[in-house]
Amino acid sequence: MKSTVTLLFAATVWAAPMAALGQAPAKPDLAKGQAIANQVCVACHTADGSRGTPANPIIAGQHPEYLVKQLQEFKSGKRQNAVMAGFAATLSDEDMRNVAAFYASKQARPGVATQKDTIRLGERIYRGGIAEKAVPACAACHGPAGSGIPSQYPRLSGQHADYTVAQMTAFRSGARANSAQMTAIAARMSDVEIKAVSDYIAGLR
Repeated sequence: MKSTVTLLFAATVWAAPMAALGQAPAKPDLAKGQAIANQVCVACHTADGSRGTPANPIIAGQHPEYLVKQLQEFKSGKRQNAVMAGFAATLSDEDMRNVAAFYASKQARPGVATQKDTIRLGERIYRGGIAEKAVPACAACHGPAGSGIPSQYPRLSGQHADYTVAQMTAFRSGARANSAQMTAIAARMSDVEIKAVSDYIAGLR
């Protein structure tokens, strides 16, 4: 009886990791990701996700986990955007992983801050927050150089200031509701502060 129990225990121990391995997603296919990018994404995000129109985000070099999360939330409706919802609806989870990996493999080009009058304010907010408003430093989550943390916080460095302003404003108004943390932070910031830190981020590298 003891040997039977031992064998059953051993079988269970080995079966669990093997089952997990069987369920693991396939390694992203960059060629398939590029095909999707060329068919679906190129008009707004350019062929390599770099510096297209300022209204659309730079996604070159963005963490693939973050891109997949946003695509899934566009598809589910957790993040509202009629254009992106339409595109995301056509993508499977595998498609999302492939196209995210493709754009993540590209090198983001550096940007520049353009507002000399507010650059110091933007730097103070990014690196030290706004203590009197309980606004934490952006660098605490997004890193000193704006590189972000995979699966948690997006890469920000070099992002279009116009896009960052639009997203911060959307968080503040509740129009973008897929991050309670960012909604709470943006709610405490003025237009001037949002614009200043967004411009600083545009030149961060």
